[in-house]
Amino acid sequence: MISFYRKLKPLTIIGVQLSGKIMTVETLQGAIFDTDECDAFADKLESRIRSHDRDIEKLCSAHHQGFIESIRDLLELKGLANRIHGEVQTIDSDICRSVTQLKLKGQELADARRIERNMKTTIEMLQSCLPVLRAYIKLQHQMKEKRYYPALKTLEQLEHIHLPSISHYRFSEHMKRSLAKVRESIKEASMIDLKDFLESIRKYSPKIGEVAMRHTAEQLNIDISANSSVIKRLMSPTVSGEFDYEAQSESVYSVEEDLSAQDLVDFSPVYRCLHIHTVLDAKETYENYYRKQRKKQARLALQPPTNMHETIEGYRQYFHGIVGFFVVEDHVMNTASTLVNRSYLDDVWNIAVSKIASSVRTHSSYCTDPALMLKIKNLVMLFSSTLRTYGYSVSQLVELLQEIRDHYNEVLMQRWVHVFRDIFDEDNYHPIQVTTAAEYQRVIESFPYRDGHLEAAPFPKRFPFSSLVPKVYRQIRNYIQACLQFSQDLNLADQEIDDTLRRYTNLLLTRTLSGCLSTLIRKPSLSLLQLIQISINTNYLEESNGWLEEFIAQLTGASRELSHIARLQGRAVFRDVRDDAEQQIYEALKRKMDEFMELANYDWQLNEPSGQASSFLMDLIAFLQSTFQAFTNLKEHVAQNACLTACRHIAEILMDLLLSDDVKSISMGALQQVNLDVIQCEQFAASEPVPGFEDGTLLSSFLDLRQLLDLLLSWDWSAYFHDYGQDTSKYLRVSPQRAITVLEKLREADKRTVFSVLKKSERDKKKLMETVLRQLRQLLQSSA
Repeated sequence: MISFYRKLKPLTIIGVQLSGKIMTVETLQGAIFDTDECDAFADKLESRIRSHDRDIEKLCSAHHQGFIESIRDLLELKGLANRIHGEVQTIDSDICRSVTQLKLKGQELADARRIERNMKTTIEMLQSCLPVLRAYIKLQHQMKEKRYYPALKTLEQLEHIHLPSISHYRFSEHMKRSLAKVRESIKEASMIDLKDFLESIRKYSPKIGEVAMRHTAEQLNIDISANSSVIKRLMSPTVSGEFDYEAQSESVYSVEEDLSAQDLVDFSPVYRCLHIHTVLDAKETYENYYRKQRKKQARLALQPPTNMHETIEGYRQYFHGIVGFFVVEDHVMNTASTLVNRSYLDDVWNIAVSKIASSVRTHSSYCTDPALMLKIKNLVMLFSSTLRTYGYSVSQLVELLQEIRDHYNEVLMQRWVHVFRDIFDEDNYHPIQVTTAAEYQRVIESFPYRDGHLEAAPFPKRFPFSSLVPKVYRQIRNYIQACLQFSQDLNLADQEIDDTLRRYTNLLLTRTLSGCLSTLIRKPSLSLLQLIQISINTNYLEESNGWLEEFIAQLTGASRELSHIARLQGRAVFRDVRDDAEQQIYEALKRKMDEFMELANYDWQLNEPSGQASSFLMDLIAFLQSTFQAFTNLKEHVAQNACLTACRHIAEILMDLLLSDDVKSISMGALQQVNLDVIQCEQFAASEPVPGFEDGTLLSSFLDLRQLLDLLLSWDWSAYFHDYGQDTSKYLRVSPQRAITVLEKLREADKRTVFSVLKKSERDKKKLMETVLRQLRQLLQSSA
């Protein structure tokens, strides 16, 4: 059965015809397994296979001999085919060699015929190109000989006549390129001449500018050597109030020959180069190059020397170079208008004038010499006038002069700071005393002070002010004259000069003099009497304000009806300084009082008072009485304020002593001693050390201290608590905090008494003190 299955397994595709039907292997297998004839089917199948095998063997046996013969015929055919193939290859090689030789002979023949034809054509072409070559050789000789005008003509003939006839030849393109190089070489050669010209013009520009500025000075009738219009003498203020003059010995200009720009420089390279570039159709390129190079030179000319601010020669060199540049450009514009025109020059000038103003502004800001600044001003004016004659706008330079004038004023004010300080240092701060009429007249001439009583008084006469007043007044006048030196020749109206002088004088008064006086009165070395004299001096300096206004009007010639527009601020300045001086008087008085109060040496554990005021306080009161006697020359309100300040300061010091944290305990005897000192102070206040006070004004300074001492000494706490917070309270000025502070110190002093706890009265007092302290703290908390 197993062998049967093995035989059926390969039969998966073929079909078997059974009972006249086509059946698949699966169907056949199913049919076989459904019957009991499996063994019979296997035997038949095996028999059928053997039958087919025999048929196959018979067929192979029948055709074997023919197959062998066919193989033998094929082998013979193969040998024949190989022999034929070899013969064919040999024949092909012979044919290829023959064809190659034939091809070479034909190529040689063709080349020979082509060379002959090319030679004929070349001869014809060379004959047609000979004129071009002759012209080109001629051009080369002209270039070597630097004959640029004939070279340009030959170049034009080549480009417009000869080269078009041979344009179909390739070498004509090479020749065109070479002609372009020739054209560039002509440009370069002409540009070398132009560069030499630019270098020359840069060298001679300062000289040209110097000549131009000299001509302008002559045309405007400005005699610089005689200094009729330009300031030659410069003021140097001294403490004495006089003027020192220094002659300007140097020559403003040293021009050997009266030459113009075209006399100093040959302008032909400019015109020649312009013509060459015009012919070469490169005029625009040349114009751009010329303008670019000149702009570079302008930038170099606009760069100031590094040490320009040190001497006037640096400014002259700077301005000469700039003027020379624009004079040259103006000449080129007039002779070659296409190269330089007015719009181009205006653009260059607009850029230049801003840089000029910036450079001069920067370098002049370093200047601290008024004489040098006046020379700068004169040079700027001449520079502006020179360029104005050539049609340039100089409005920015006018504004620059105004800025320089402001800086000149700042320099003057800095110098006057030292002048005022020297005056203050030399003054003895005592009234001027004269013994002769000549001395009296000198003081009156330096300071227009008039007093009928003083004039009628016999010699020696005493002015109410010190020598500081006439010296300061004289120096203010000198300052005004120095300011006028700069404003002259600026073509300003009289009223404008008047307003300017008033503005600058106000700056001197409000900044310089006010600052110097403020510094003076704050010097710790000044005594109280010196401060008093300074305060008196400010009164008379304030009166000089009107005289200074009249002096300015006389200098400028301006209408006095319009002078009220810019009044001098001297009155307000000296009034403020006087107020400051009065405050310093008060502060100096306080400092002197502090020196006395530093001697206070209270024995805070004192059992019994001494019965009289403390010695340091008696000395202080004696000092105040003598000091207030010296206040008679001051105004009444100054003495009154000083006296009121002194009383309040004493009260504050005594109150601070009682409340000081350094004092830990105070005995009742010490408190009574303080009360005696306060009584002495109240007696001093009641004696009216300075007249003019209303009743009780000075005594009110000690009211806080008096109410506190009365409350502590009388132990009137029931009235204090009952009337607390009411305007009618007897102890209205006693705050709970102050009362607590002093009570705690009294309680601390009682603790140090050993036998105080043995006395019933002391124990009751202690309990009462604790009760009072508790109530005071409650008041303090409720008010908070």
